[in-house]
Amino acid sequence: MPDDPILYQSDGMIATLTLNRPRNRNSMTPDVMNVFKDFIQRVRGEDSLRALIITGSGNTFCSGADFRRSVLPDPSKMNIVAGQVRQFNIYKPFLELMQVEVPIIAAMNGHAIGGGLGLAMVCDLRVANAEAMYGANFSRLGLTSGMSTTYILPRLIGLPRAAELLFTGRLITGADAAAYGLVNYAEAPEEVLPKAQALAREIAEAAPIAVRLLKRSLYRGAEWNPVPHAEWESWVQSATFETADSTEGINALLEKRPPRFKGQ
Repeated sequence: MPDDPILYQSDGMIATLTLNRPRNRNSMTPDVMNVFKDFIQRVRGEDSLRALIITGSGNTFCSGADFRRSVLPDPSKMNIVAGQVRQFNIYKPFLELMQVEVPIIAAMNGHAIGGGLGLAMVCDLRVANAEAMYGANFSRLGLTSGMSTTYILPRLIGLPRAAELLFTGRLITGADAAAYGLVNYAEAPEEVLPKAQALAREIAEAAPIAVRLLKRSLYRGAEWNPVPHAEWESWVQSATFETADSTEGINALLEKRPPRFKGQ
């Protein structure tokens, strides 16, 4: 249905999940995350599937956390252990993508910020909108990153570039993301989904058992294990929610002004 938080289409071999909250910039709200988790279980149960595409409706792929609508933790009442569990559970539905055996393509139709970039990074291939903006802006919010960003990003683009993007919280264009090696392709906005679909069809034409085992071998060889690191990031992110800087950073974002951090 058009009002569902996630739209799902499948022709048997290629499935597409579409984040469907365009007015909310496809952010990580509970309704989106809960349904996303259910669809991942459905995808994992489809033996005939050969490729999965994830995209967004409207002009945004995924904007990450929605600070306008989220109930933020009260620093005076925070328990860091409970906070760690809370933060990890927010990201967990996206992290479960790593249990999907077939290749996953992120068709990044628009901006992907924070946890939205994290969603793209746990996919296997990425097609970006050359004109859209991408980045992990956590430091601009007075927060540390989540969803294993500090584990995955340097493995994709190298430690020096990852350090620069994380420390500054800078956003880059899709064209720059392709030059960095963060995405496979940067296309005109109207060509993002068609390019992802062409990649999916090319994958679907290959031997499906071989592709599934190649994916497993690829990540085994890379010693790829982001989930434990995501649990650590949830811990330190919970700690930064206790700071005055995080309150200032989030308020500055909502008020559309530069933050004034005091290191408190």
